[in-house]
Amino acid sequence: MDFELSEDQIALRGAAAELLDRLASPAQVRAVFDAGGGVDPILWSAMVEQGWTALEVPDSDGGLGLGSVEVAVLLEEIGGHAAPAPFRSSALAVDALRVGGELERAARVVEGTIACVAWSRDPTAVRADARGNSWQLTGRADPTIDGPSAEIAVVLAGADGEPAIFAVDLPDARAREPVMDRTRELAWLDFDATPAVRLGGADATRRLLDRGATFAAAELTGMSTRALDMAVEYAKDRVQFDRPIGSFQAVKHRCADMLVDVEGMRSAVYWAAWCVGADSDERSIAASTAKLWSTDASKRVMAGALQVHGGIGFTWEHDLHFFMKRAQLDQVSFGDADFHRDRLAALLRTKVEAGESVL
Repeated sequence: MDFELSEDQIALRGAAAELLDRLASPAQVRAVFDAGGGVDPILWSAMVEQGWTALEVPDSDGGLGLGSVEVAVLLEEIGGHAAPAPFRSSALAVDALRVGGELERAARVVEGTIACVAWSRDPTAVRADARGNSWQLTGRADPTIDGPSAEIAVVLAGADGEPAIFAVDLPDARAREPVMDRTRELAWLDFDATPAVRLGGADATRRLLDRGATFAAAELTGMSTRALDMAVEYAKDRVQFDRPIGSFQAVKHRCADMLVDVEGMRSAVYWAAWCVGADSDERSIAASTAKLWSTDASKRVMAGALQVHGGIGFTWEHDLHFFMKRAQLDQVSFGDADFHRDRLAALLRTKVEAGESVL
């Protein structure tokens, strides 16, 4: 079996890196960062123009006809640049809207309308009530990435005792929640008998969680890779006792441990992305595995990079903080490590009780 990216996927990664190097350089990200955070409209317009939002839309509907592995490729590059653009939210929203039959809303997101995904660890945080042939949402979702600028929200809510997914139009601007990760926006979404359209039930909920966890893990992989690269470069340049600190055994071992973590993250992420795209029976197991491993490993990588950089790494003025703070938010997005350990244990127990192999 071939576990490497295809030539087309490698070319996609190269094109994405070229775009992000040009429009999401450290200086450009810092300009957004220093202005308080949010979406960079120039970067977002370029992504839309290049068809990133239509990546998984079938050729027959005017899209690129690619899959979740290609989304993961782009997200790894986005994470590695801390790019201030709502691509992950849009990719999740387009899929949920199309699967739920909301093609008009999905088309708006493909054309550049900003969407967000309000996923709460507690599915009863937002309640859905049927009103004849329509639905209304009431409650407050967990803090939502890209919420302040979004015009469309995909929302997890409890409906008749079961989790379900809904689409909501957000006509009014929402206050930006202060957050350490200033490369992205964050907002609380409050609903008070808000009209909504039901996109699906338990299957749609599981699909959204699997994709959200996998894509968050892909971004974490990109951030961790960048943090590792920064640490290695600094270890080559920083001199102590007339020698680069990278020549010291303790620093070598720390960087080697970081590399092991990053490669493990990448393997888990692309397995999960393939499983999600192929609708494999293992998709939920793969997604939770990727998310919990990437969450734990990214914490170790960020801590290691901070230690290698020493005192300069602790300053807000150093670019390492772009990735450290962004990683902290993604580590809890679509479930933290403990959430996915519990989920993975339940999934594997079901297989064991059915007499199936867990390997």
